[in-house]
Amino acid sequence: MTYAIEVQDVSKSYLRGSGAYRYQTLRDTIAAGAARLVGKKRTPEPRTRFWALNDVSFQLNEGETTGLIGRNGAGKTTMLKVIARITRPTKGRALIRGRVGSLLEVGTGFHPELTGRENVLFNGAVLGMRRAEVLRKFDEIVEFAQIADFIDTPVKRYSSGMSMRLAFSVAAHLEPEVMLVDEVLAVGDNEFQRRCLNRIIDIAEEGRTVVFVSHNMGTVERVCNRAILLRDGEVVADGPAQDVVHHYHSLAIPDADAAGPVSIDDLEAPRFLRWKMDSPEAVGEYTVVSGAGCTITFTLAVPKPMRDAFVGMGMYTDANVLAMALSGYDLAGECIDLERGLYDVSFHVPSLPLGRGRYHVRVSLLQFNGARVASWNAAPGLEIVRRRESTQIPPPLEGILVTDGRFTVAPAASELGASPADLRR
Repeated sequence: MTYAIEVQDVSKSYLRGSGAYRYQTLRDTIAAGAARLVGKKRTPEPRTRFWALNDVSFQLNEGETTGLIGRNGAGKTTMLKVIARITRPTKGRALIRGRVGSLLEVGTGFHPELTGRENVLFNGAVLGMRRAEVLRKFDEIVEFAQIADFIDTPVKRYSSGMSMRLAFSVAAHLEPEVMLVDEVLAVGDNEFQRRCLNRIIDIAEEGRTVVFVSHNMGTVERVCNRAILLRDGEVVADGPAQDVVHHYHSLAIPDADAAGPVSIDDLEAPRFLRWKMDSPEAVGEYTVVSGAGCTITFTLAVPKPMRDAFVGMGMYTDANVLAMALSGYDLAGECIDLERGLYDVSFHVPSLPLGRGRYHVRVSLLQFNGARVASWNAAPGLEIVRRRESTQIPPPLEGILVTDGRFTVAPAASELGASPADLRR
């Protein structure tokens, strides 16, 4: 079987330490000479080898959209650079079949002295396209980038946002068989991010192969049908995007006992210690069915008395959008006074209105005057799964909220004066 991308036992190492590289800057040379003159010998840091990638192997089929995910330093960008042949692997090899369009860094490949028009033509030539092919797509590229008034201005005069728009537009419109995208949706305004995301989806639907790196798990689930999770340069999960994203979240769960028990005598300020979710429709300890009733309880330690207190809770999507918030704040009379001790703070939700996905929960303790006393990002996050009889649109197009509703189809009265039966003749 022929694959669009084959990564075979790829490893990549770098040297760390002041003596890791042969070349020195002028500053290093002058400093070393001055040290010798005064009789001081500079001892360079010992060189150590760091493996950014370690025996990574996978194959991507033509037309597959794959997300590379993992924490910072996991090796995602290094892997893309190896695939794009920007970086040579220390061991193994990466094979790629077809024309490649890559967007690994903002404005990579742009010459600052050339105009936007000249850079578009230049990048097309680098990708192996004929001038006529580039010119055929030129108007689409400029329209998407929204820089028509500056297309004949040298790129060095562009803002970073303008460069970003043009760089993405060139890479996305020159019809590559394989497209590599690294965190392009992390910059730019919301409108540009939306158009970039829609363009990536269009490319995938055209049957192109897309490798997509992002820290936004909601976007990965929406764009990708497969995901590969890297951790410390190694593949730890590979499969359907939703399953791998769930695995990624599970790795972020801290060990509750790692820091040992917390004594209220050791605290100087209020602190949230743990949380739990109870529901008759719970699927797991922190997993519940959409639309189910549930009670979310936080344990709060208060080391000294506190007056006029109230607690608020927010649930945020993977894109950090506030999806739902609850609070005890309304009138001063509804605030409470807390004495020293442990408290269970519970929020009761009769029907959780959130759609399928992962949500991170943030709870805050405040005073009536608006002062925030304590905040905590609850770990792990809350996962919500779909109800079987839900009328929600199937993934990945569902929204944040789920509401009760009915779906019916019935003949409509014609505005043309004909009955539905006449229209069917």
